[in-house]
Amino acid sequence: MEHADLDAMIDRLAEQSPLDELALQRLKKRRLALRDMIARLEVNAEPDDRA
Repeated sequence: MEHADLDAMIDRLAEQSPLDELALQRLKKRRLALRDMIARLEVNAEPDDRA
């Protein structure tokens, strides 16, 4: 699932009544994990300029 898809799902879920706090919390945790994975991939993809 892409990051933008998660953002859209979180937005839709947050607007629902009654609010499903557990589902919202799980989606946010999944989005954070995806952000971390993207950040690691970006760091690994950058050339090493220390040499």
